[in-house]
Amino acid sequence: MHKAINREGTYTTKYDGVQKKFGTDDVLPLWVADMDLASPKCVQDAIQKRASHPIYGYTNYPEAYYASIQNWMKKRFDWTIEKEWIVPCYGVVPSLNFAITAYSEEGDGIIVQTPLYPPFVNSINDKNRKVLDNTLVYESGKYSIDFEDFEAKAKVAKLFLLCSPHNPTSRAWNKEELARIVEICLVHNVLIISDEIHADVVYAKVHHPIGTFKKMMQHCVVLNAPSKTFNVAGLNTSYAIIPNHKIRQAYIVEQNKSGITNGNPFGIEALMSAYTHGEAWLEDLKLSLEENIVYVTTFLEKEQIPIVALKTEATFLMWLDCKGLGLNQKELVHFFVYKAKLGLNNGIDFGKTGEGFMRLNIGTSHEVLCEAMQRLTRAYRSRT
Repeated sequence: MHKAINREGTYTTKYDGVQKKFGTDDVLPLWVADMDLASPKCVQDAIQKRASHPIYGYTNYPEAYYASIQNWMKKRFDWTIEKEWIVPCYGVVPSLNFAITAYSEEGDGIIVQTPLYPPFVNSINDKNRKVLDNTLVYESGKYSIDFEDFEAKAKVAKLFLLCSPHNPTSRAWNKEELARIVEICLVHNVLIISDEIHADVVYAKVHHPIGTFKKMMQHCVVLNAPSKTFNVAGLNTSYAIIPNHKIRQAYIVEQNKSGITNGNPFGIEALMSAYTHGEAWLEDLKLSLEENIVYVTTFLEKEQIPIVALKTEATFLMWLDCKGLGLNQKELVHFFVYKAKLGLNNGIDFGKTGEGFMRLNIGTSHEVLCEAMQRLTRAYRSRT
């Protein structure tokens, strides 16, 4: 069982940013997508070893960096990639921005699927592109794709920003869904930019990188990082996999314009050690996370709290349908923050279709979640 680590005083966004985020400092923070669980010992050891050298200067990406990514993709997803396809990056969100600029012009349409991680839509708007919202269909507690609407929007789109697995709904898109997306995008010449940062934390299903679809390989950009998987988000180390040379060079030009071209020495060490020695730790982590998911789901049902925890197919983020509480969004947020003393993500931040929802981060210990559920129960009972 993974134990939660006390993170206060480490300038962590999740805890030390609570007052700024929620307007009060007495909430239990269960929001921003990093975990309260220690990174693998192999990562700790690698970073400490590097830190023992007293110079932390400009750092290149060594051959082992590329090889570890290649080996990880092959081992985890049976995807054989070439070294030259890999472009080291600073983070997936900056990469989304570089890709939008590289492959579209102002006014171009870009497809997204809301409810969705906010930087997708924000990045499109900030660059004066047009958001084409292929809103996900929510029926019987599950999200699916409206393919008729997707194809209509693909006819006028330049790019599709795919979130796979999907945040916040935690859908792990199946092979049939992705194959249909691929076919539509190919017919209408839509380039897919796929954020696959949560790819390693998929439970009963299988993650299919969009680049593994042979037809799409030359028409996609895959963005990934060890940050969510191994809890190293603060080390700002990610990568793009871009098989097509022309598409890759266009991306590199935009990234270079940003001035972000040097590697983080600790991030490089973390990636190499995690991808080389962290697989057993990951499998153990997934078991702990699944236990947390089951606990929250069954607790809500047993205590008859009218909140539906959607089936969590991937990620350590649970999407909660709170419409049964009968509150508008402002009242819902107030209930969680000031009554239950819980700091979750406001569903409306993920788009208008997030109204009535909240996002819960279960990447913590069982004890912390027990406390959270007790707070929720007391708050709910006090209003009924």
